[in-house]
Amino acid sequence: MSPFPQSPFGTEITAEEIAQTMQGFKGWEDRYRQVIQWGKKLPKMPEELKSEQVTVSGCESTVWLVSENSDGIWHFCADSDARIVRGLIALVMAAFDGKSSQQIQSFDIDAYFDKLGLIAHLRPSIGNGLKAIVEQIQQISAPQ
Repeated sequence: MSPFPQSPFGTEITAEEIAQTMQGFKGWEDRYRQVIQWGKKLPKMPEELKSEQVTVSGCESTVWLVSENSDGIWHFCADSDARIVRGLIALVMAAFDGKSSQQIQSFDIDAYFDKLGLIAHLRPSIGNGLKAIVEQIQQISAPQ
């Protein structure tokens, strides 16, 4: 039995649905609040999975990321000690969790983030941490 939750949100939500929701907001404050809400829905990572070996380097706050490949499909479990980062992890999980290596590698994450209209409003250190999470997932899932 996998320690990973079935979906980052308990129910399936796609990157497209997230982008649609975010594009419906006028200001970045509303987008920010929505990201925090998604972060609250992100299941907590089991404590036994959290260790120094699974922390993502390049993040200002602590971020843990573990992965599992089952029959060519990647599943990720990630968590952070920062509320906004948990929300950003939720956005990344919607894009990458439950996908094949090919789908992860070909997903245009920059275009996705542009559609969300949020990244320009994040502190550079948070934006860099977000990039570090994405890069680690892309590296882990790269075909061998």
